Amino acid sequence: MRNVLNTLRVLEEVATRQPIGVGELARALDMPKSSVQRALVTLDEAGWIRPAAGELRRWVVTTKALAVGARASGELGLRDAAVPVMEGLRQRTEETIHLVVPEQDRVVLIERLETSNPLRISMALGHALPLHASANGKAVLANGGPELLDRLLADELPRYTEHTIVDPDRLRAELALVRERGYALNHGEWRTDVGSVAAAVLEAPGRPVASLSVNIPMSRLTRENEAVFGVAVCRAAGEIGARLGYGGAARDAG
Repeated sequence: MRNVLNTLRVLEEVATRQPIGVGELARALDMPKSSVQRALVTLDEAGWIRPAAGELRRWVVTTKALAVGARASGELGLRDAAVPVMEGLRQRTEETIHLVVPEQDRVVLIERLETSNPLRISMALGHALPLHASANGKAVLANGGPELLDRLLADELPRYTEHTIVDPDRLRAELALVRERGYALNHGEWRTDVGSVAAAVLEAPGRPVASLSVNIPMSRLTRENEAVFGVAVCRAAGEIGARLGYGGAARDAG
């Protein structure tokens, strides 16, 4: 039983930190390298993970993991409804579009459409993002119930960059602003070079089921285009909610 649990822990950590190697996994999980290596071999043989592109010693999850997760939570229907809307949003903004779903105290990327610009944001499906340090995460936090935020603030918030909001009062004020304008912003709070604008898809008030974002290198993000993206992403999130028959989609920005 311990070997099974260790293998599942390794799979979850690969999904969170991919691409990642044996040494990094062993340190993150506080496990012997030999145990981590055995788990990786098992997961590779079972088709759950594969070597990262161009690398033999770092691992990423396969679409098998994503497909099983989608079947378990109904995300395939969400993706079917969202992809045409995401394509329209990509054409309007000419930037990369992400669709995430809440999962415990994080959000997980389940679909992406990439920009044709050579400088772009690249992230593997299945990647997990922190709630307090990503636009999608803040959109979910701002529109979720108070118990989610209280649970998140029960522990010290991790800092990812100098811009990460880790003070509880500042985070509460930021989330109030998200609710007021209808969309969330990320100015290099998770990675210094990554900016994004996001809006939640609501099944009903206080029940975010997904979040949609425009993702852009910080070098291209300005006050002018983030406002334009905010309006566009709010409308797109509302359209996804309408396609799914929800009555609580995020309102238009402005």
